Amino acid sequence: MEKANRSSPVAGFILLGLSAYPRLEKIFFVLILLMYLVILLGNGVLILVTILDSRLHTPMYFFLGSLSFLDICYTTSSVPLILDSFLTPRKTISFSACAVQMFLSFAMAGTECVLLSMMAFDRYVAICNPLRYPVVMSKAAYVPMAVSSWAIGGTASVVHTSLTIQLPFCGDNVINHFTCEILALLKLACTDITINVISMGVTNVIFLGVPVLFISVSYVFIIATILRIPSAEGRRKAFSTCSAHFTVVVIFYGTLFFMYGKPKSKDALGADKEDLSDKLIPLFYGVVTPMLNPIIYSLRNKDVKAAVRNLVPQKCFTH
Repeated sequence: MEKANRSSPVAGFILLGLSAYPRLEKIFFVLILLMYLVILLGNGVLILVTILDSRLHTPMYFFLGSLSFLDICYTTSSVPLILDSFLTPRKTISFSACAVQMFLSFAMAGTECVLLSMMAFDRYVAICNPLRYPVVMSKAAYVPMAVSSWAIGGTASVVHTSLTIQLPFCGDNVINHFTCEILALLKLACTDITINVISMGVTNVIFLGVPVLFISVSYVFIIATILRIPSAEGRRKAFSTCSAHFTVVVIFYGTLFFMYGKPKSKDALGADKEDLSDKLIPLFYGVVTPMLNPIIYSLRNKDVKAAVRNLVPQKCFTH
């Protein structure tokens, strides 16, 4: 039977999304569409200013531009599918399209985990070893660092996507999610998924545990160094260079840990509410976080604000 299932995989999947809440579908279509446009505009502007303004040709802003590009790619891999699901009565997706969407989403999420830790290292060197910063964070160092984060995220995604699409899916082909989320897809497999579970556990350690530990240790040294600065103005200036990154990290990892660490409800009413929250929390993670990143960096960084003002014609500010 297993061989038969493997030789004739399901042709596609049905995405439930918010089909049980038709009123919410209309509301969330408008909200997510507006958020997606803000993501494209905000992150697009950040990419432009980091390229066009020569004052921002530094490792920190190179990483920031990479993060903005990553956020655009990440949301584009899922948001159009989510928006379409709100408008389509029968929300179906082909097996191959599901595999591609799953690969892209997983790759982008993994890349962002690694990239945020690279950015933490950049801030550590800048504040704790400023004299060595030009040598340690030279172009020959920070460009390969950014490229390697993409390579690591992509490699991990290839492994997990390959393991998942080889599974036999028999009978039920309904995914209780907006997109082809890998954990939701594993629930549909009609065979032992021990290897998938173990590999996901290892990946969680690599992409969640290790970066969080690295970032935490980096900020312990950063805060200790800032507190040793004698002048209040010096401390404020030093902290302002890393406050935006710290805020983004807290939002990014805070949402992830809340999403996977919250307790499961046992009563039926609680299970229904939990089912809805299990869909909405990843939606927050996938849309709101990329929308906030350019806003946070723009509000907390005077160099970015100045670059944006230079990019936009002055008459836009005078009229």
